[in-house]
Amino acid sequence: MFLKRTPKKKTGRIHLTIAHGYRDLQGKPKTKHIETIGYLDVLAKTMDDPIAYYEAYAKKLDEEHKASKTYTITINTDDVVERGVANVRNYGYIALSKIYHELGLDRFFNNARRHERFKFNSESIMRLLAYSRVICPRSKKKTRETMGRFFENFDFSLDDVYDCLTHFNKCSAAAQRHIHQKIQEQYGEADTTLMYYDVTNYYFETDVQDGYRMNGFGKDKRGKPIVQLGLALDSRALPMAYRSFSGNTNDSETLIDALKEIKKEYGMKRAIVVADKGLNCGDNIAFNVALGDGYIFSQTVRGGSDEFKKYVLDEGGYSAPGENGFKKKSRVVPGTAKITNGVTKTGRKSKKTVPIGDQKQVVFYSDKYAARAKMQREEKIKKALQIIDNPSKYNQSLNYGAAAYVANIKYDSETGEVLESAKSKLKLDTAKIEEESKYDGYYAIITSEADASDESIIETYRGLWMIEDTFKISKSLLKVRPLYVYQREHIDGHFLACYIALTLVRLLELRLGGAFSVERIVETLRAVTCCHLSKNLYLFNYADEVTDSINNAFGTNIGQKFMKLHEIRSSIASTKKTKANLALLSE
Repeated sequence: MFLKRTPKKKTGRIHLTIAHGYRDLQGKPKTKHIETIGYLDVLAKTMDDPIAYYEAYAKKLDEEHKASKTYTITINTDDVVERGVANVRNYGYIALSKIYHELGLDRFFNNARRHERFKFNSESIMRLLAYSRVICPRSKKKTRETMGRFFENFDFSLDDVYDCLTHFNKCSAAAQRHIHQKIQEQYGEADTTLMYYDVTNYYFETDVQDGYRMNGFGKDKRGKPIVQLGLALDSRALPMAYRSFSGNTNDSETLIDALKEIKKEYGMKRAIVVADKGLNCGDNIAFNVALGDGYIFSQTVRGGSDEFKKYVLDEGGYSAPGENGFKKKSRVVPGTAKITNGVTKTGRKSKKTVPIGDQKQVVFYSDKYAARAKMQREEKIKKALQIIDNPSKYNQSLNYGAAAYVANIKYDSETGEVLESAKSKLKLDTAKIEEESKYDGYYAIITSEADASDESIIETYRGLWMIEDTFKISKSLLKVRPLYVYQREHIDGHFLACYIALTLVRLLELRLGGAFSVERIVETLRAVTCCHLSKNLYLFNYADEVTDSINNAFGTNIGQKFMKLHEIRSSIASTKKTKANLALLSE
């Protein structure tokens, strides 16, 4: 504390105040007004030496302030740890709480349970599940057992958590709409016509199939039942919506239903879907075109028509090679699509070809892509040679695509094992390897947006990495799988909690200006913990440039070494005052 003397510009009079000088968490000097004293000339009429008097007064206040901040802790070396009590708590989740309440999720879930008969607080259960998925992702049972890691008044049983998953399933679509609307309001509208879409799957530690959990093409290659999850992102890589499907649903078969629902619920007039070749099929393209929507899909070169392959390999029309040997060309052709036209008596889908209007084909080549394709094929060739040498060791589900380079291979339809009659005939398919190597480094994109420039189409398609990165975050960082819930309602309720957790970290990444990866941000949030020292005093043990950035963005106080319990609770409570938060957001 010190006596601050401020001269007035017009009159020259000296105004006295008591101020507190300090440094903020970034080390910048700050001054806080404590008390107004008055004008020096007025005080001098009744006091001999106002300056000396109030300097002494300021010194006394400073000593009292320092005394209030000083603790004497008596340590008994014979003390033992109290059993069953969490001594270490997380404080990093304060940033998640800011965004959670800015999105109005507390109000949404409180409103959603108004007409329900259950007695537990579903909103507080969602907070626990969402925060825990980021800070310490574990099973529902372990999450419930360790909820004391947060400074929240959670009060519910494990049965309440499972029952609440059914409730979350009921309000899942409405919650997604609510989140999307709030993001549009608070962060500005994204390109509302552009939608990145992809599909991944999540496995279960069980062999039981029930019509929803089904064996399918699991990307984890574990041979376990899976469920499919289609995820849509907006043009900023922010989660937009998701839909779940049974595990035996082909990736390409998810788009039509997902697109219809999302467009209807979000009031989208036209959508341009950006997706990889796994979603590129005649039905999807024809459906998009019929609805007046657009598409930007990758197109396999090796699996294309002979005429298309010839066009790709023809050097005519390519731009001059640039960095990494990059070159491109394009053409607009009358587009056609093979669509499903019923089912034959043998159960196979019959197809017919229909016109779909003009289609632009953009082809490009890169030395870097060529080197990667060659490396990936060499790995498969190694595996193919192992299959040839020891076919009994590899069944159909364990060949990981390498069997494509093994000529004459045949499998038992029931066991998936290589047939005995085929084992002696196995050999490396060198002709296929030679043919495929011609197309190393070539990529193609097809689109309905025939008037768009090649550069804009390629740039838009490159944005698809955002959804691949999002799936990586969900699986490796948030550990969405394996799933330990088995009823469909519980599975979908689990997905909603994970979706909210994913949205919180993506928005946090955006609010920090993209200066840090989601992995780095989450690593920091998990490290910001505190230890109970004595009575209501806590010792904090971690801060870094990420926490400094969080403090700047949200006005939080991460980085103080010591805090009283009431100060911690007050700071967390302040994150729930959404008006203040939104004022910070609009600045």
